[in-house]
Amino acid sequence: MTQGVRSSAGRPTPARGFHHPGRVIAGAFAVAVAVGTALLSLPIAVAGPGRADLLTALFHATSAVCVTGLVTVDTGTYWSGFGQAVILLLIQAGGLGIMTLATLLAVVLSRRLGLRARLIAQAETKALSAADVRRVIRRVVLFSLGVEAVVAVVLGIRFATGYDQPLSSAAYSGVFHAVSAFNNAGFGLNADSLMQYVADPWISLTICVAVILGGLGFPVVFELVREWRTPKSWSVLTRITVIVTVVLLVGGTLLFLVAEGGNPGTLGPLGAGATLLAAFTAAVMPRTAGFNNLDIAAYQPETLLLTDALMFIGGGSAGTAGGIKVTTFGLLAYVLWAEMRGDPDVEVGRRRVPSTNQRQALAIALLGIGVVAVATFVMEALTDFSFDVVLFEVVSAFSTVGLSTGITADVPPAGQVLLVLLMYIGRIGPLTLASGLALRDRGRRHQLPEERTIVG
Repeated sequence: MTQGVRSSAGRPTPARGFHHPGRVIAGAFAVAVAVGTALLSLPIAVAGPGRADLLTALFHATSAVCVTGLVTVDTGTYWSGFGQAVILLLIQAGGLGIMTLATLLAVVLSRRLGLRARLIAQAETKALSAADVRRVIRRVVLFSLGVEAVVAVVLGIRFATGYDQPLSSAAYSGVFHAVSAFNNAGFGLNADSLMQYVADPWISLTICVAVILGGLGFPVVFELVREWRTPKSWSVLTRITVIVTVVLLVGGTLLFLVAEGGNPGTLGPLGAGATLLAAFTAAVMPRTAGFNNLDIAAYQPETLLLTDALMFIGGGSAGTAGGIKVTTFGLLAYVLWAEMRGDPDVEVGRRRVPSTNQRQALAIALLGIGVVAVATFVMEALTDFSFDVVLFEVVSAFSTVGLSTGITADVPPAGQVLLVLLMYIGRIGPLTLASGLALRDRGRRHQLPEERTIVG
């Protein structure tokens, strides 16, 4: 076992690997995937005889922990009650964050929180002060469970009264979909996901609200609760998140109406009210929720591209959503606007954004594009599917969305392993990259001579 070294004050210092919270978080998610894989490999986890093969168990454990929702088998029929419970627990653990749960347990057991644990939890919850981590974690857990409980009650009542499900079945289905929706996981108990509820506003809008609340990010939600009446006092994070979220939801809905309005396989057969509801729901789900209320295989090519863009952007920071985050996308938009106007500084709501934040956003976006490009190239070599379908699957996995045109189960084993890696990278990558870039911020005692180059 690696021993820590002693600091100048004589106290033991943790091993080098534990100095970086991002590494601990990445390791914790890997352990959770391994535990989930072992549990889903048990014979009791499947509804039929035998047991799940290793790749199937690994794929679904990763998809659950990374709150993605991509599946190679039907969740409601292939897995037993035990297997579904394991998936639900993995979703909850992955959504809240392994480090958040671990830190909460440390608080409950010891009533004391060490500096190292606070820093690790801070990296996961994006708390602004390490001293506030304990309070933030409690609020995160209470808020999450509260929203899930309300959504579960609404869905359970609707399943029981509107679809004649037995009370126990309706309650279980309500809880499962509530946890899956709030954590932006996209796992459902029906083979067609939400397609049978496409015109049901009670189910569609309730799940949309859960998805949006989970995807906004906990700091943004808490600030909106405190200061919703005074938008001028909002932080840069909240301002960018709200503006970009509204623009993407409204713009996505309108573009879905334009692209799919006459498509007989999607919005075409629906009435006016149901069409608007379905388009809004379809625009919400690429925010990394993973439920589909329409047949994605019947999408127009331009709709697939639109969904690719929405999935890649994702949701808010420090929430349950994936993607490069709306803050990254919004900040880059502000950078572009400032450059076009010739402004020396990037300003958001009378606040100047430091250049370090701008470089971090650019690094995350470019690395995300690079990962998607390389993975798409490899997947194209492994399969015979068309480019737009392969790109859709890759972006969905990297952005931890879970939407698919239906090819996931037909992807060869090597391709499924690639999807597993993409889901894992997509869940912990932006987090560890952001924390790594922040920790590498350092001053220099000298500057090299400046030389401009031609750009463009």
